[in-house]
Amino acid sequence: MSARIPPPLPATKDPLDPWRKRFPIVNRTNYLISNSLGAMPERAREDLAEYAETWAARGVRAWGEGWWEMAVTVGDLAGRVIGAPPGSVTMHQNVTLASAIVASCFDFRRGPRRKVVMVDMEFPSLLYLWHRLRSQGVELEVIRSEDGVSLPTDRLLAAIDRRTALVPISHVLFRSSWILDAKAVAERARKVGARVCLDVFQSAGTVPVDVTALDVDFAVGGALKWLCGGPGAAYLYVRPDLRKDLLPRLTGWQAHEAPFAFEPGPIRAREDGWRFLTGTPNIPALYAARAGIGILGEIGSGPVREKSLRQTARLVALAEREGWKVT
Repeated sequence: MSARIPPPLPATKDPLDPWRKRFPIVNRTNYLISNSLGAMPERAREDLAEYAETWAARGVRAWGEGWWEMAVTVGDLAGRVIGAPPGSVTMHQNVTLASAIVASCFDFRRGPRRKVVMVDMEFPSLLYLWHRLRSQGVELEVIRSEDGVSLPTDRLLAAIDRRTALVPISHVLFRSSWILDAKAVAERARKVGARVCLDVFQSAGTVPVDVTALDVDFAVGGALKWLCGGPGAAYLYVRPDLRKDLLPRLTGWQAHEAPFAFEPGPIRAREDGWRFLTGTPNIPALYAARAGIGILGEIGSGPVREKSLRQTARLVALAEREGWKVT
């Protein structure tokens, strides 16, 4: 016997309905692909127009009027979504680059900690990165999923040992939407002295994330999907108390204490979150990303998650009523 079908929530009682009106495409069609490219908020169109007008009217002066800081100011917007303190999140072009910056903080050729523990259900781009880094001394251990859906948590935790330097792991698996017990991974890593880089690309904005409460060392994610910020805007969180001990080799002039002195090097890296920046930021992408990230920061992921569970339960019940198999 199929489960009772939950009724739809009336728009007048749906706290998200007023926000929905801010996204033009969902008012014209059933848009079910935000896991790939989030719907564009109307405000993003206005922000991109502001970017074009600023460039046209202010020219090079725009760098001193907010552009230079945008990788950090927009990062603070993303930080609000994931529970990160101000100044601990910086914006980058994509998650692969952000992950490479994290990797460059480690020397895998020296010392006993050369092991990196991952799972085979990660987004391929990150697997490609870490497989390639084996040439730099990384001893990569990839834990296999037994069913192509879930993670073997016990085997994952057992693989994290005192030879482990880093555990780059997704909070929500892109292939199956499986939610990781991130707290258990962080606790195991802390116990043996390893670091955790939590990929929140598929969770932030749709599942509550608090990187401070989870006590992870790094987090990466992007605005492309659930944060409705468009392509070219990813973010990197670094736990503030770790900054002084980390000096990324993948760097650039935005990380310099005096970038406009144009010193020939070596770099004098800043002591704050800016030390994890690289070259000139992607200003139009940051303009485009502000609106969506800001909206999710204001709403919070809790109401989104509640509606997602309610709608999913209704969809499953309707499918079962029709005799469809739901896995």
